[in-house]
Amino acid sequence: MLGPVLLAAARSDRMRRVVAAAPVTRPVVDRFVAGDELSPAMDTVRSLTASGLEVTLDHLGEDVTDKTTARATRDAYLRLLDTLRHDGLGTRAEVSVKLSAFGQALPDGGHDIALANVRQVAELAAEVGTTVTLDMEDHTTVDSTLAILRELRREHPGTGAVLQSYLFRTEEDARALAVAGSRVRLVKGAYKEPASVAFQDKADVDKAYVRALRVLFAGEGYPMVGSHDPRMIAIAQDLAARNHRPAGSYEFQMLYGIRTAEQRRLADEGHRMRIYVPYGADWYGYFMRRLAERPANLAFFLRSFLPAR
Repeated sequence: MLGPVLLAAARSDRMRRVVAAAPVTRPVVDRFVAGDELSPAMDTVRSLTASGLEVTLDHLGEDVTDKTTARATRDAYLRLLDTLRHDGLGTRAEVSVKLSAFGQALPDGGHDIALANVRQVAELAAEVGTTVTLDMEDHTTVDSTLAILRELRREHPGTGAVLQSYLFRTEEDARALAVAGSRVRLVKGAYKEPASVAFQDKADVDKAYVRALRVLFAGEGYPMVGSHDPRMIAIAQDLAARNHRPAGSYEFQMLYGIRTAEQRRLADEGHRMRIYVPYGADWYGYFMRRLAERPANLAFFLRSFLPAR
């Protein structure tokens, strides 16, 4: 029952101020976010890649309402990619972007502004030897995000997409994207969506995830299994075997700070295991969605408010 409340709070400025001001918040945020700045995030990236894991980096921010901030987001990603090039990590690290942070929601030409900004990021990523994945946000952004994906893939065919299984439309979108060269991260979804467009029951979301997973593994693209759910991971492994997919033709993805032992286990078994590493000062929305996703995350946060014994 707390999940919808937390998802609503993720976009509340008042709650943002309360949570950010709590003294105990920062140590908990550090579990899920690799620092407010690029430097500590890169320390995390170097440690993860040295241990045989791969990463995708997200400079946190969303729902940008002015062009200046959108350009600042673009510039943050350009600095990130320059750092990856300097460190020779282009083959081990890619970047994930939220188009709302690139200006997608601006009332005057937001779609084109976001496309122009992210195109520069995709161009530099190609020079560095890596690629970009477009994170999916709430349902109102899906058509615009997939249209920008199509534009970017004309020159940068490795550009990835994210699909969310709780949306009714996702199985059809998966069929359209299960083509050669296409990279698709499948997740369950982490935004508060109305019953008119999304499944509300967890069991229905799980069933939809499996249906989309079957489509992606049977197709000619590159599935990226974004899940911490042991059952979904086992189903993905079974689908890989059924579709005669060799190691390296798909990958698993998990969030930084969550199920680290399972991340290590999958990597040790020879699977490609990529860690989603967020960083940046604008951590609030991301943090609240992580609390909403799993009761264990929320319990971990609430225990931090209790006095030490």
